[in-house]
Amino acid sequence: MDLQVLRSFQAVAEGATVTEAAAAAHITQPALSRALDRLESEVGAELLQRVGRVLRPTPAGRVFKEYVDSVLDSWDRGRRAVAEVVDPDTGVVSLAFLHTLGTWLVPRLVTGFRQRYATVRFELHQADENGLTQHLLDSTADLIITGKDPGHPLITWRRLLVEPLWLAVPARHRLAQRRRVRLAEVAAEQFIVLKPGYGLRSVTETLCHQAGFSPLVGFEGEEVETLRGLVASGLGVSLIPAAPEVTADPRTGPELPVRYLGLTDVRAARDIGVARLAARTLPPAARRFIDHALDTTAGPEGAPHHGNV
Repeated sequence: MDLQVLRSFQAVAEGATVTEAAAAAHITQPALSRALDRLESEVGAELLQRVGRVLRPTPAGRVFKEYVDSVLDSWDRGRRAVAEVVDPDTGVVSLAFLHTLGTWLVPRLVTGFRQRYATVRFELHQADENGLTQHLLDSTADLIITGKDPGHPLITWRRLLVEPLWLAVPARHRLAQRRRVRLAEVAAEQFIVLKPGYGLRSVTETLCHQAGFSPLVGFEGEEVETLRGLVASGLGVSLIPAAPEVTADPRTGPELPVRYLGLTDVRAARDIGVARLAARTLPPAARRFIDHALDTTAGPEGAPHHGNV
């Protein structure tokens, strides 16, 4: 067997047709079919079976694919490491991050890093908290930027900053002219939140419980901008970061459809940090990116994200 056959097996096991896999390998379909037959002979088991017009992995094929994924990942990381030793100013940073950080923190970090290392490329992935942890464990990302310590024994996490959260209310809300309120004052109102599995959802629930109530969930979304739009429409309130366009104190900023109120009865903030697999040797570009992220975000705890981060 060779690596290309393993890549083709991986592609077919993940849903590609033999025709598509053959085209990707730049060989004919009959040639790939023969190569897959030889692979099964070498392994000593049927790995793929026809279901309708497509091939699907057998139970043995699913087990074998786990090892194929590991082999190909190790090979690809090895090639990257060698390339970066030869030319340390190049390389790829595979980075996964929370959806909510894709509008401000990640673009700023990547832009600043590329100003120093212009030839480094980035592979970017977005996911919720659980998905980010899995990216590391599956080795599909070198680093993750997440809202909390994953608390996994194989993962090392370092805080980058503390991001303030505000009570977002519609511009015509009864509290909209206030600068600071108690979270308990909106205990009876509908909350607009992210779906379960998102870090900001768990933070919202924790803060509400600290204020003495369980949030009444009226709407669930997958993006903070969606939550912001629903608040602006008067459909409820939400605990979210201030909008990127709010460059002054959110409590005294311009008259926007959403007003941001500070909270006095709970510590409304969340940790943002960078994590990696503890036992995995990072490529030079990824190590440099961690140093850059730590240097860039160093500052007083609680500095708002629209400051100098």
